Amino acid sequence: MGEFNEKATCGTVCLKYLLFTFNCCFWLAGLAVMAVGIWTLALKSDYISLLASGTYLATAYILVVAGVVVMVTGVLGCCATFKERRKLLRLYFILLLIIFLLEIIAGILAYIYYQQLNTELKENLKDTMTKRYHQPGHEGVTSAVDKLQQEFHCCGSNNSQDWRDSEWVRSGQAGGRVVPDSCCKTLVPGCGQRDHASNIYKVEGGCITKLETFIQEHLRVIGAVGVGIGCVQVFGMIFTCCLYRSLKLEHY
Repeated sequence: MGEFNEKATCGTVCLKYLLFTFNCCFWLAGLAVMAVGIWTLALKSDYISLLASGTYLATAYILVVAGVVVMVTGVLGCCATFKERRKLLRLYFILLLIIFLLEIIAGILAYIYYQQLNTELKENLKDTMTKRYHQPGHEGVTSAVDKLQQEFHCCGSNNSQDWRDSEWVRSGQAGGRVVPDSCCKTLVPGCGQRDHASNIYKVEGGCITKLETFIQEHLRVIGAVGVGIGCVQVFGMIFTCCLYRSLKLEHY
């Protein structure tokens, strides 16, 4: 019986250090997850106003929330491990499971939206650009369109001819411009009055393909982070169950 208890204690110590190491890595992973979410919201969200669906934004918020919870859970995991409190271990396991589900959901949302993105942009981007550009209450769209056209060297959704349907151009508010100044290769006030290929991004094509590629690349990052960290957490849940069982054996 004494030999059994000694082996159980030795196994518990090994599990404690394994779980502690996992918690340290887990805390860093939580920081990485939160950083990806914040990166999406702060630096990659310029074009969110051009998207009809809120899925792209939702995945970023899920990652931020999951990252914060992961970091808090990592501290709880360390306490549960070294204090050998089975109640804390149960709580730690439940939180790991919740975070795991959150990150898997973020990954699945990213994958689904990745598949639907092309259809959404084809159905909505041209209307968004032509009906909301320089319209009252749509300053975010105006800023996003200007940045999109300058950053990706494109003009219009499919091509520069899209701007002929623009309410801004038709209303006369454009001041003689046939395309926004952001379509110009050299950006100067009023340059959009001339739509020759030497002046604007005419032969380079529309923005729809370039925006789709940009968002798809970022969705791959979100999906990979969500699913990758989620899979790592499976090991944490296994270690937690093993330690919980080991403490239960020692108790008896």
